[in-house]
Amino acid sequence: MYVKYLSRFCWLLVGVVFIFSGLIKLNDPVGTAIKLEEYFEVFAEDFGHFFLLLQPYSRTFSIVLSAAEVVLGAALLLRWQLHIVLRVLLGLTVFFGFLTFYSAAFNKVTDCGCFGDAIKLTPWTSFTKDMVLMAAILVLLRTYERWLKEPLTRRPLIGTLLVTTVAGTAIGIGVYALGHLPIFDLLPYKRGNDIGALMKARAPMRYAYTLEKAGEEITTEAYPTDTAYHFKAMKVLNPEDGPKITDFRVWNDAGDYTQEFLKGIKLVLVIQGLDRLDRDRLPQTAQLLQQAARSRLHIEPVIITSASQIAFDQFRHEKNLTTPYYFVDATVLKTMIRANPGLILLRDGKVLEKWHYHDFPTLRGVEKILDR
Repeated sequence: MYVKYLSRFCWLLVGVVFIFSGLIKLNDPVGTAIKLEEYFEVFAEDFGHFFLLLQPYSRTFSIVLSAAEVVLGAALLLRWQLHIVLRVLLGLTVFFGFLTFYSAAFNKVTDCGCFGDAIKLTPWTSFTKDMVLMAAILVLLRTYERWLKEPLTRRPLIGTLLVTTVAGTAIGIGVYALGHLPIFDLLPYKRGNDIGALMKARAPMRYAYTLEKAGEEITTEAYPTDTAYHFKAMKVLNPEDGPKITDFRVWNDAGDYTQEFLKGIKLVLVIQGLDRLDRDRLPQTAQLLQQAARSRLHIEPVIITSASQIAFDQFRHEKNLTTPYYFVDATVLKTMIRANPGLILLRDGKVLEKWHYHDFPTLRGVEKILDR
């Protein structure tokens, strides 16, 4: 009897985890693709440059793999074709287990992205999670014929239609999020967040210092004045109170522009780089920025980019982008908005709205938001 309950617990656990993991990644396929590119770069360094050939297809892989997780999880919960589904799930878990072990053991990718930006896991925690799922799937392979063989729907055609519907819905979510923005923004620069406030700690940071003197180790929150102690390690005791944004900086040749950037109303065109830039809408975008500069609401248009100054200067002259531009780290720009180009509307550093290049507004649309 205990085996029956264990089997059904594993059935529910594996199904729910795979569906949740897949949906979280489908919500932000660009973020998932960025994580895949990290793995491709690591594998290219360690196993050969072949993996670099996969980088242009990272977004396709992100949608296909994430949708597969959702479909397999749903098929498991429906008990549809369990003899196939469980073996595919085992293969995927072995593959993910290798990735997380490799990341943890060799400190290659510090966040596997298993649950996107919703839940951050350390490499060893990710590996442990994969081992638990693998154990649960092995239990199911041994017990499903006795306790789970009967499908939830007894008509095979209905089961097939349900799984097909789940597959279409999952892919649709991924394609929509790819062509617009994540449905649920889980990043620090989401709508409503105050960038300046998130750059500050919510409370004074506390540290524990590990020191050594005459072969004896001590741990203390107050750094001793005795110079005979030798520093060994430091640990943050309240990391949850630390700044949520630690790497945001805006600059140009004249110096740092960060504080000025966080003042007033800014309509920010984000150009992450020039290699994967959608250029079709730039003429209309340049016109929007020029109109915004003449707005009755005193909107200041700004461009931020991670491109080199020489390349961007040439590019902006070609595209008639006369708006002042500044530089921001490439990783920060990818975190700010999952579009290249993208638009962000700020008021005193608070994110009022974000737009994918497929959804760029008119000036009237921008002013409506500011008039609220």
